[in-house]
Amino acid sequence: MLHMRVIAPIESTGAVRDLLLGEPGATHVTVLPGVALQPVGDVVEADITREAVDAVLEQLCGLGIDRAGGITLETIDTSLSDAADAAEEAAPGDPSDAVIWDELVARTGEESRLSFSFQAFLTIACLLAAIGAITNSSVTVVGAMVLGPEFGPLAAVAVGLVLRRGDLLRRGAVAIGVGFPLAMAVTAGAALLFDATGLLATGALDHLDQVDFIYKVGPFSFIVALLAGAAGVLAMTSAKSASLVGVFISVTTVPAAAFASVAVVEGRWAEAGGSALQLVVNLAGIVIAAVGVLLLSRRAADRRRGLRPLSAG
Repeated sequence: MLHMRVIAPIESTGAVRDLLLGEPGATHVTVLPGVALQPVGDVVEADITREAVDAVLEQLCGLGIDRAGGITLETIDTSLSDAADAAEEAAPGDPSDAVIWDELVARTGEESRLSFSFQAFLTIACLLAAIGAITNSSVTVVGAMVLGPEFGPLAAVAVGLVLRRGDLLRRGAVAIGVGFPLAMAVTAGAALLFDATGLLATGALDHLDQVDFIYKVGPFSFIVALLAGAAGVLAMTSAKSASLVGVFISVTTVPAAAFASVAVVEGRWAEAGGSALQLVVNLAGIVIAAVGVLLLSRRAADRRRGLRPLSAG
């Protein structure tokens, strides 16, 4: 369950209270008159099941609470209450299947920013992947895949497409479109340095049996990207973030970008082209699958709730 705290203008408190009392998935409803100082108003609190949160948020925003007051949500790790158990039973669906769209928008919006930390992680991941490829070390390549932060912007692109949110779409596209070229440029510079110091010779790339999956594109490249994109979105929407590690390991975006840079520096154009194609295939597959899963989630939620389609805003 989640704990919801609403700061409501005094004239809206009754409507908020009635809304929460009338929601089968809400319990432990509390009204604290005149407690809020900034913004001024009453505080209304309740514990609410994940399945009911999205509909309640939509109605609260319809009352203008997000503009005149405020709404916050916190995860409840432990709740010992018969009333809470009854609310869980009354809410339709399963908590792990419920998508809280406002939470998803906030999360993907935050994780898709082209920030210094995002660029640093992506660049370090590409450098690690390049070293792993040069040394034919699949372990190092896998480590770079885990470190790569690219799924956040890709998820933002998918959410932006589904909800028609241009801000998320642009933010994710900029992070990918600027972040990868910068990381690849730094990786190419590192490859030149390795060349100059004798750490890298083109002959070292002749026998890469442990990491040749980076530049060898086949039907399964796209299939794996689709599965990874679907699993990644499911992990984000169900709040099971631990599953994202498996998603990072399964896709070849960072290694492909890194090896493309190394291959270009060494004049190995076939491998560079294969790596670039691998990168495009993985990026496209992740976004396509993520969009498909989100669309199915919206339709399933609409059927369960028997309401009109969710607002795109």
